[in-house]
Amino acid sequence: MSTTEYESANMAVRFTSIDPRAIVARDAFVGSSCVIASGAVLCSGVTLESDVVVGPNAVFVEPGDAKDGRAAEVHRGVRIGANATIGPGIVLAVGSVVRPGAVVTRSVPPRAIVEGNPATIVGYVGTVPGNSTVPSFSGAGGKQVEATAVRGVTLHHFPVVPDLRGNLTVGEFVKEIPFVPMRFFMVFGVPSREIRGEHAHRQCHQFLICVRGSCAVVPDDGNGREEILLDAPNRGLYLPPMTWATQYKYSADALLLVFASHHYDASDYIRTYNEYTTLIGQA
Repeated sequence: MSTTEYESANMAVRFTSIDPRAIVARDAFVGSSCVIASGAVLCSGVTLESDVVVGPNAVFVEPGDAKDGRAAEVHRGVRIGANATIGPGIVLAVGSVVRPGAVVTRSVPPRAIVEGNPATIVGYVGTVPGNSTVPSFSGAGGKQVEATAVRGVTLHHFPVVPDLRGNLTVGEFVKEIPFVPMRFFMVFGVPSREIRGEHAHRQCHQFLICVRGSCAVVPDDGNGREEILLDAPNRGLYLPPMTWATQYKYSADALLLVFASHHYDASDYIRTYNEYTTLIGQA
């Protein structure tokens, strides 16, 4: 089906390129500024928002194979590589990337990069690699505090006191960590392919320490994001309010300790990235 023919079937399409050798169901919805390459298959009910690229021979599985009968939903700015397979009911969030040959069986969060079979998150679009070897400045008492590329987020390096009886590390709240904790929680036993977090807080400050094993944290202020590896019990990450954060790449033995400035309050959570970007745009 040519671009012109598809526009006559679906008047919402503008400035979209659909290769004549692609197969697009008539009840699929394709937004503006999309590119659908040769051999791609868009099954019944699939929704593509604007600025989506579907690579050669990428296939969307029929929604009849899903428990709830829903087709895939692709948000703006998504890039899908050649020969990828997108399962029914999958949501590919804004700006995410599906690498060639990936088999996507679970929804993909904003700006995440997935690959493999089944597809797992291997990174985030536009993320600056973190953890420079030399901290940028010193905090009180010679403690090392490292600025990050994300507004207000800092990486803290605490001293290690070696002892034959066992080593010790220490940090002080308010003096070195800029809030008084009211709550703590621990995250452990996370399968390596799982992600945690994916939210922001309106008022709550948080401080994260991976006391055993390792995990990666991706803080995001809406303009930039940085991947921080927490892999030592004397290293902690401060997240101020209104910072979107995701944790992934958990090692099998990872134990993440999180201190919070507030008691649990469901209304303090911002749980969708669209809501988050809207709120910071209004600030």
